[in-house]
Amino acid sequence: MSKGIADRSDGELAALCLAGQRRAFAEIVRRHKAPLHRLVARLIGDEEEALDVVQEAFVSAHDALRRYDPARPMRAWLARIAINKARDWRRRRMVRRLISVVLPLDHALDAADDVPSIETQAADRQELDRVAAALATLPGNLREVLVLRTIEGLNQAETAGILAISEKAVETRLYRARQKLADRLGDTA
Repeated sequence: MSKGIADRSDGELAALCLAGQRRAFAEIVRRHKAPLHRLVARLIGDEEEALDVVQEAFVSAHDALRRYDPARPMRAWLARIAINKARDWRRRRMVRRLISVVLPLDHALDAADDVPSIETQAADRQELDRVAAALATLPGNLREVLVLRTIEGLNQAETAGILAISEKAVETRLYRARQKLADRLGDTA
């Protein structure tokens, strides 16, 4: 009795995809899209933009599938790609902001960031918005560790592997991130 696509391991799906089976990569996307979207949305602070960033991450993953090591968790491999895409998105956003400041006002509109939807702005999530805003002010290296460890629930070794840093660096960054976040939120704990 042969296995269906949904019953395959991530490593088996990668091999099938490399052999030309498109449905195999579609299953990889189905399995990992939601956690990657949560991760990226928390890193960049924009749910809608996160969809585009995650799509870019999957395109890059598909192109780099030959470099995937089936002995390692695919989630960690994909998360690393998604984090890199989120970093790229933040850099592009900073450039757009700089251009909007430097260019005359009539040209600045062409480079301005997308404004969140009215529904998003009108949502009654003041506390969540306050925490998200404070999280967004953290330096990227601290925000990434905090999101992966605290929100995504990865352990120290997994976080270290995704970010290509030592477990001690994860511990240090997590401590600093929590301190800075508490300061920004006005907590004393």
